[in-house]
Amino acid sequence: MGVDGFIERWRDLRGGAERANYAMFLVELTQALDLPSPNPADSDNDTYRFEQPVRGNGAQPLRIDLYRRESFILEAKQSRLAQNAARKGEAVVQPDLFGGAGTAKPRRAWDADMRAAFNQAWDYAGRLPPDHDRPPFIITCDVGRSFEFYADFTGQGRAYRPFPDERSRIVTLEQLAEPAVRDRFRAVWLAPRSLDPALRRAEVTREVAGYLAQVSKSLEEKYPPEEVATFLSRTLFAMFAEDVGLLPENSFKRLLGECVEAPAGFEPQMRDLFRHMDEGGFSPGLNAAVRRFNGAFYKDRRAFPLGREEIGALLAAANKDWRDVEPAIFGTLLEEALTVGDRSRLGAHYTPRPYVERLVNATVMEPLRADWDAARAAAEDLQSRGNAPGAALELMAFHDQLTRTRVLDPACGTGNFLYVTLELMKALETEVLEARAGLVAGDAEGLVTDDVLRGVDPRQFLGLELNPRAAAIAELVLWIGYLQASYRRDPGYRPRDPVLADYATINPIASRRKRGDPCVDAVMQSDGVVVGGGGEAYPNPRLPAWPEAEFIVGNPPFTGGKDIRAEQGDAYVAALWSVHPKVDEASDLVMYWWDRAADILTRKGTKLRRFGLVTTNSITQVFQRRTLARWIGATNPNKQPLSLVFAVDDHPWTRATKGAAAVRIAMTVARAGSHDGVLATVEREVALDTDQPVVELKLTPGRI
Repeated sequence: MGVDGFIERWRDLRGGAERANYAMFLVELTQALDLPSPNPADSDNDTYRFEQPVRGNGAQPLRIDLYRRESFILEAKQSRLAQNAARKGEAVVQPDLFGGAGTAKPRRAWDADMRAAFNQAWDYAGRLPPDHDRPPFIITCDVGRSFEFYADFTGQGRAYRPFPDERSRIVTLEQLAEPAVRDRFRAVWLAPRSLDPALRRAEVTREVAGYLAQVSKSLEEKYPPEEVATFLSRTLFAMFAEDVGLLPENSFKRLLGECVEAPAGFEPQMRDLFRHMDEGGFSPGLNAAVRRFNGAFYKDRRAFPLGREEIGALLAAANKDWRDVEPAIFGTLLEEALTVGDRSRLGAHYTPRPYVERLVNATVMEPLRADWDAARAAAEDLQSRGNAPGAALELMAFHDQLTRTRVLDPACGTGNFLYVTLELMKALETEVLEARAGLVAGDAEGLVTDDVLRGVDPRQFLGLELNPRAAAIAELVLWIGYLQASYRRDPGYRPRDPVLADYATINPIASRRKRGDPCVDAVMQSDGVVVGGGGEAYPNPRLPAWPEAEFIVGNPPFTGGKDIRAEQGDAYVAALWSVHPKVDEASDLVMYWWDRAADILTRKGTKLRRFGLVTTNSITQVFQRRTLARWIGATNPNKQPLSLVFAVDDHPWTRATKGAAAVRIAMTVARAGSHDGVLATVEREVALDTDQPVVELKLTPGRI
């Protein structure tokens, strides 16, 4: 019947039950979009069918409405909200809570039926046969009215999020007339992993890093690497700011293009631009007014002279779409671009985002989403009893909690773990605000506090880092990631002035420090002038104070126990052992982070809820296990026992490269108290040398 005929046939559906209508509706959808229709249900076909059987907790039979293996699970409902609104002649959308600035489109009113459909599909994903991957998509279908899309490209099936974002996840029946919407359906059905945004982002990010390596190589022949890193960080943020509209369109590209022709003007023009980005005002170089950025980036306005070829490389980098740069790998690639020894393998040796997400989800997002589910259930109950303001209060109380949640990476490197956590928390925040805007809550403007308006932002993400170049990059990564997430939620987003804030959440870094300066070595602080290994003396060694946080997550250094002395020196090792007397001296360096996190987690009155760390996979061996054994099931009356709630014993880590030794790691996530967990073992590894590796896990629940 074609798309127009399909829309016309189903748009006036009123009443009825989804069980009577959904199969016909979906078969006709596939025919209208020229997609393969589901196969007949028989015992030999479990790849694409209606009523795919799975088993419940008590082995009772359950049925997935429509299942396409390695593509999607679809659960169909007919929303009572839509039916009731149609009978009353009412709309099923509500305006934006924070209307005015921006271009936010209306969103659907609060709909418990469709949320229940998602929860049911999510549960089914975990009940698929062991030899079936968790599909990348969940689709909920309000029969005859709309579809909602959720995606999880990690293969784990534990972190489905609105796709492509919260605002665009809903596709109405009428929108099927749009070619781009039909293309989305075809991709979900036929090539779902082609929709993973990480593919394009990884490609763009490697290209950008290549240009930066060329510029860095030239500058480091004359200037200190730390100064080169901070200069390039300021320059890169200007490129990003231009592409999201914080600088006038094409103004920075035009400046670079002019400097290619007249290189002598590059240094003074960049200095002047940095001054105006710090203070605001009219920039002669851009020939336009510039907003006040401030923050830590532009207090230092130093720029360096460059030749025509290097300026051309910066222009080539600026011509990339910076909205597509992936902060989760950008930091690593930028550090490689700025490090002479790493340039030969630029873009090949980084940690794929799905690996990072696996640990972040288990450590941070699962408990936050459990809190969110509880808040949403309470709000739904209040809403059903006619107490919309009370329901709004429940949602806003959770949002307030979210904006106060702090995450610490005590070995943050270039900030990849912090960025991924920020991005996932921003996505959750969008769900909360969309749910709040979908309530008919009357006058609840008094609930919109400063924290709510500011939202989840970089002040909540704390890092300790020894390497000054990595620390500078981490701050850049967090701000780019934060602004990207804000623009994804609302393309018309306009941050307040100053655009950047100097939160100083990444500890100040110095190669020499004085008494009382903030610690930067996460596992040993002293009164000496040398931070980190290589010093001749470390007087008054002691445990450094870690910033208080609700979650700790990260990837501490992997130095093996037998190599610590050779790499760090006798004096450092003696000081380290003196402040960690209970850690076995043969333990890998990472275990000192693990032990410290366990100590904080099990203290009475601690605010820490969970920690999750990447370690060497030798954590299963005797010297590392001794550290775990002291904490798991501990009986100290001043301490709670500790349980592992998620663990992987042997997992690939960095992107595989030819001729390079494979890096294998373990992940452990700990929670205070006595709890069962999930032990994950790798069953299949595919395409580890690509931007879309597939690592399939077998999950075994129980006591770890």
